[in-house]
This record gives sequence, C-alpha cells and structure tokens, in this order.
Amino acid sequence: MKLTLEGLRQVAIQAHQDGDQSKAARGYARYLAHVPSDAGVWSNLGSLQRQLGLHERALQSHRRAVEIAPDDIGFLNNLANTLSDIGGYDESLAIRRGILKSNPADLNQLAMVGRCLRGHGDYAAAVAHLEKARKDHPDDAELEIQLAFAYLAQGDYLSGFAAYKARWRAGELKPRNLTYPQWQGEDLKNKSITVLPEQGFGDAVLFMRFVPVLKKLGAHVRVMAEKPMFRLFEGLPGADEVVPTDYDGAVTDYWVNMMDLAAPYISGEGGIPAPTRLNVPKDSQDRARQIVAPFRDKLRVGVVWTGSTTYKGNAFRSFTHQEFLPLTEQPNVQFFSLYKGPRLKEYYEDSADAVIIDAASADRDFADCAALMQEMDLVITSDTATAHVAASLQVPTWVILHWDPFWVWRHSGSTTEWYPTAKLFRQTAPLHWGGVMEEVNAALSCIQKATA
Repeated sequence: MKLTLEGLRQVAIQAHQDGDQSKAARGYARYLAHVPSDAGVWSNLGSLQRQLGLHERALQSHRRAVEIAPDDIGFLNNLANTLSDIGGYDESLAIRRGILKSNPADLNQLAMVGRCLRGHGDYAAAVAHLEKARKDHPDDAELEIQLAFAYLAQGDYLSGFAAYKARWRAGELKPRNLTYPQWQGEDLKNKSITVLPEQGFGDAVLFMRFVPVLKKLGAHVRVMAEKPMFRLFEGLPGADEVVPTDYDGAVTDYWVNMMDLAAPYISGEGGIPAPTRLNVPKDSQDRARQIVAPFRDKLRVGVVWTGSTTYKGNAFRSFTHQEFLPLTEQPNVQFFSLYKGPRLKEYYEDSADAVIIDAASADRDFADCAALMQEMDLVITSDTATAHVAASLQVPTWVILHWDPFWVWRHSGSTTEWYPTAKLFRQTAPLHWGGVMEEVNAALSCIQKATA
C-alpha cells in the first residue's frame, strides 16, 4: 500500500526511534523532497546525521530547521550543539545567550555556555560563568562537571577534582553498590583500601601515579585493574596487590575511586607527580623484538590514529590511518601500527599495512603494546590511551590533538606538566588534519635527517 506523506513521515520517525539509521535517513530524505518546509523533520535529520558523525551535513539540516522556525528553542539548541561539535563556539554562544535571555534558568544552556567558553580556551571566563551558575543552581550535576573541567584545564586541580565528584550524579556512570564504605579521608594506618577503576584505560594510566599517597598514609593498598591493564599494572608503585576486577578475595576496610586520589596527593605534597612506572613482562618484550627484528636498521615509528570507537568524543579526537601515509614516504623510516580495533578494516582494505606494518592487532593486552612501544624510536598517536602509556614509558611521544583537547593537554603549548617528555602537536582548524600532519611530517623529517 502506498504511504501518504504523513505515513512516510511517521515511518521515518519510528525507524529513527528504533535505531534503524539507514531507513530513517532515507525516509526523511524522501519526505523532505515533498515537504521541504517541515522544520521538525529537518531537525530530526540533523540529529540523525550528528549521530552518524556527518557533522557538516547535520549543521546544514539544523540551519534549515531554524530558517523555517527561527524562534523554536529546541531547533536552536540542536543547531548550537552541532556548532559546538565542530568548533563554532562564537555562533553557538550567541544562540545560547539568546535562549537565556528569554529562559534565564535553562540549566542546559547555562552549562553549555561554560562548555563553549572552555572550548575557546578561555578558562577564566568559563570558571567565572559556571561558578555563578552553580551558586544559583547548586544541585545541578552538569553545571558542576563543566566547572570541574574548566578548573582542571586552568590548573586549579584541587577545585577541579572536588567538583568532578559530581560525575556520579550526572547519570553517565553507574553508582557503586559495595558492602564496605567509601574512603572519605579517615585514618588509614593499619587499614586496607581498594582502588577501583573507572572510565577509560588512558584515565587509569594517568591516575595510577597517585596510588603511593595511600601507602604513605599507612594503608595496605589493593588496586583493581581491568583485564587489558592487569599485567601492565603488576608491581605498581604504592600497591601491595594488583588484582583483576572479578577478584572476590578478602574484604577491605575502604574503597576509593582512582580519580579521587589526586586531591589528597596534591593537597599534601603539591604539584603533579611523575607518571607511574609500568610493568613490561619479558615475554611481551621478546615478542616485540621478534616483530621489529627485520627493521633494526631503520628509524622505527609506531602510530595510532584512533581511540575507542565507543567513546562519544572519539570522532573529533581521532582521524584515519590515511593521514599517516604521506609520512611513510620519508626514507629510512619504518612505520608500525600500534592500533588494535575495528578501524583496522579500512587500513587493510587500502593496503596501508604494506607500508605501516600491523604490529599490534594480535596484542593480548596493553603490556604487549607497551613492549612494542619500547622497540620504537618514536610513537605518534592521537589523544587516546596509547598516548598515556607511551609517555609514561618515557618513549619519545608525539601526541596529535584536535582543536578542543582533554584538559591534561590544554589548548596551547607544546608540552604538559602531566607528561613532561611528550611533545604536543595541535590541529589548526576544526575537522581538518592536514595542517597539523604537515607539521608532524616536517618534524619527523628533521629527526630522519639527524639520524641518517
């Protein structure tokens, strides 16, 4: 039976709600070919395109929705979100401030104004705005999280980590449900405490440097590690035990989230400690040496172009393996892929593995990856867990950053106090990697000539 236009509209919307993105996109396009004045469908299509990572197409769709219905707050918010995605912070700020004029208590807009200011690198303005907003709305978790990131980027770590405790109220993390109490600063002498993992693998490497603070407080320290990190964390400084997350051994007096270890250290000793020492087992070292053995006479460069595809911000911090291909034309340099994951499919399909050797797809865990890094003269990576591992190992590490990086890297500078030996390269324009990759290529050429 032939669908009416309203029937076609409803089928597309239902497909979108059911997660059938391809069917929804086709349905929206067919409907808009007949009814181009439907602002709601344009906005729906923009939201779908945003989900698919088609950010420039999403921007176009949201603009059409706003052109048709310029006063609709929902459509304006969707446009502002997409502008923020691609670095259009000035226009996004103008839209959000316009919404706030008529809706001054719109908590989402208040939080996102702070987010835009931080995205611009204006940390002081972000902190000032969000502090006022939090004072007016002290129970809003998103406001406090945005304030935490602004503090952290500014370098006010004590305020930042205190505010970041709101992450457990924001709905993205599952609250702990344990039978023993969370450590709240109680005396740890002759007590036991278990450090629990949370969030990404890179975060785990970043925060393990703070474990010794518990040992100095007199505790027996047990660190729980997820399987890919377990061997890398064996013998972790400050830890009496490193156990897997499914460990069901003796109970402990207290537990603590790994990200909550920074504040006690900084308040007690000040400054940022050096990255933790990682364990690289001998069998991983032997395996890595065998992989690179045919290329001992070349400058060996390990590369990673993407992080976890399940991370919601991965599309912006990552790029394709093809961005590395111009670098492979340099003489006497051999590239190795240190990436393991679904984005290998395209890498194999265009035969990039002929010039960027697949060294890591069979890695058992991060210990194997770390051993490969130690065989490299240089590691070049996007902002993902490998950046934290390589920099912790003090292997020469270049981190390629997008326009709005993680607070550890900040928005300017070629170094960070969190990983003093790493060198930072920054994207010059949102969504475009060509400029920064040219800088990387030029820097690599200097090294290649120096070692030739």
